[in-house]
Amino acid sequence: MEIDHLLGTTRAVRRKLDLDRPVEPAVVEECLNLALQAPTPGNVQAWRWLVVRDQDVKNRLGVLFREVGEAYLATKTGDPRALASGQHLIDVIERVPVFVIPVLRGRPAGDNAVDAAFYGGIFPAVWNFQLALRSRGLGSTLTTYHLSREAEAAEILGIPEGHTQAGLLPVAYTTVPDFKPAPRTPLSEVAFQDHWGTPLG
Repeated sequence: MEIDHLLGTTRAVRRKLDLDRPVEPAVVEECLNLALQAPTPGNVQAWRWLVVRDQDVKNRLGVLFREVGEAYLATKTGDPRALASGQHLIDVIERVPVFVIPVLRGRPAGDNAVDAAFYGGIFPAVWNFQLALRSRGLGSTLTTYHLSREAEAAEILGIPEGHTQAGLLPVAYTTVPDFKPAPRTPLSEVAFQDHWGTPLG
């Protein structure tokens, strides 16, 4: 897939996940191997990846995901399509073929500079993983609902103390072959030069 098109059309996919088509283990492993090529602060490579296929485990995580997600959406107003998309994923979460949980060794320190580097060790790899999925006809979205119940999720998953879950990626083939660029606020309104508020150029 042409690189600019890949970067410009990789969407957060919720409604267009194929819940009935199996996802081959080899495909997930290929994408995770590409995730491992992401930049990592100090070449520490503190990432760990938990691939969840077991239906009982997905069901138990789904309970946490749904309880937190429904409470969150109940407080939100805004774009009805976006809210409906989020609700759809909550409704079907256990049916998604694969969950991938990105995990970091260590815990956030509560200091902005330290934590920026801490999370900077996983999110580029997560994006690599999502781009690799997209190039192979799969979709995902980075969700964080279950992190409000991180300790319970860690117990379900057997994640040891001293590790931080950074999200949950539901992974499936997509029901459409391609996506369009999303509407975004113009660059002129969100990027500045030299000083805050000074237009680029």
